[in-house]
Amino acid sequence: MKRKQQVSNVTEYTVQEQVELLPFLLQVMSKSSRNSVKSVLTRGQVMVDGVMITQHNHSLQPGQKVEIQSNKAALNVSKLVGVSILHEDEDIIVINKDAGLLSVSSNKKEHEMTAYRQVTDYVRRSHPENRIFVVHRLDKDTSGVMMFAKNEKTQQALQSTWSESVKERMYTALVQGKVRTASGTINSWLTENSAFRVYSSQFDNGGQHAITHYRRIQANKECSLLEVLLETGRKNQIRVHMEELGHPVVGDKKYGATSNPLRRLGLHATALSFLHPRTGELVRFEAEVPQMFISRSK
Repeated sequence: MKRKQQVSNVTEYTVQEQVELLPFLLQVMSKSSRNSVKSVLTRGQVMVDGVMITQHNHSLQPGQKVEIQSNKAALNVSKLVGVSILHEDEDIIVINKDAGLLSVSSNKKEHEMTAYRQVTDYVRRSHPENRIFVVHRLDKDTSGVMMFAKNEKTQQALQSTWSESVKERMYTALVQGKVRTASGTINSWLTENSAFRVYSSQFDNGGQHAITHYRRIQANKECSLLEVLLETGRKNQIRVHMEELGHPVVGDKKYGATSNPLRRLGLHATALSFLHPRTGELVRFEAEVPQMFISRSK
């Protein structure tokens, strides 16, 4: 039923027949008690095709890879603060970043706690010479999916082909007021002033062309929950375009918000889909929308 492979602190199995996850684990971990196996699931030590799964009844299909991290590997992950690992392979690490955590440090504060520093410490606990490389960034107050490269070759491959390789950058935005139109597209040119505020123009003024698509998911009188797809990825693009729409992102005082019920910016990077730099395979990673976004817009 299984094929077993031991790699460092991770044991990998290949699923041979359709089965639920807990029974599969009970079989391959036959020397462990049922409670021990459940604990391994609960602690997030089980990955299915690179995605952490904790549900006992998750359905496995033939050919899928199930990875079980040792307690030592799980302890390494548990040391992360404000970051959780969504996927890791020899080329990339995909994380879910919390709001309030910088992606990378500013030059003046290189010892500041950042996602980059957290993940660097994480990979170096496996080997002191391991490094990670910045591919893209999220604003400090934006949560969600973010990716790092594990070697310079991968970083260069991703950055040089970013517009062609990335097939989907989906965000979820909680914005002020009730958005009347079910969907729409905002198309403009963005320029940044000396105070680092980005402005939008309907005419080509030499700035960067920016295109944002949005779809209303749900709304009440106070807030609307939008699914936002980026066709271009400019600095502060969604925040500026939502202000232009007349519905600034909740908590975004810089771009017109007058309320902050979440005590954070209402912007979350929900999904990132791209061609894997090594395999060319289309891969997609998703970070669950914060529950507070959903409840505020019901």
